[in-house]
Amino acid sequence: MLQPSCRKTAARALSIVRDGVITGEGPTTKGRIHFSRTLDADDAAWCARILTVIEVEHQPVSRAEVEALFEISDAAAERSDDGRFDDLLAKAVAHHTASESGLPVPPRTVALSPDTDIESWAPAQANKIDTKVLEWLAGQMRGKRRANHTLAAMVATVVGAAALPLAQLPSVLDMGLL
Repeated sequence: MLQPSCRKTAARALSIVRDGVITGEGPTTKGRIHFSRTLDADDAAWCARILTVIEVEHQPVSRAEVEALFEISDAAAERSDDGRFDDLLAKAVAHHTASESGLPVPPRTVALSPDTDIESWAPAQANKIDTKVLEWLAGQMRGKRRANHTLAAMVATVVGAAALPLAQLPSVLDMGLL
């Protein structure tokens, strides 16, 4: 069940990780002590493995996968992963938004690697990102109780202060609450 064969099953596998984060139980927590509502290094590693299996390596990160990652982030009241999950989430969001906007993206194993700087491949200007994708992203980030500084910095860089008229993308204003 945790060996995805496509992006849809990868999103489902990520929801199993989310359930383990919430309850502290399940296949992703077997054989180790895991507290409920805690995201640890093993949880972040599970997410990275799921997102980079060979079956999906050359496909862009899907919206369902990114939404599952946001759910994992929301479920975790405590973090003990040294920032690995936040880095993975930011890179997955960038991969998805770039690909949805028709921009080329590197294979997931490169793009999502902790050794790859997001700036080396992610789009640096909003005019290259589809407005509907940016609106979706603003909606995902609205009201989040935990700020992902890596993601916020990436979005701020991509959107920029004057990149789009405010009337064209009013949802971006909500990101200022981060």
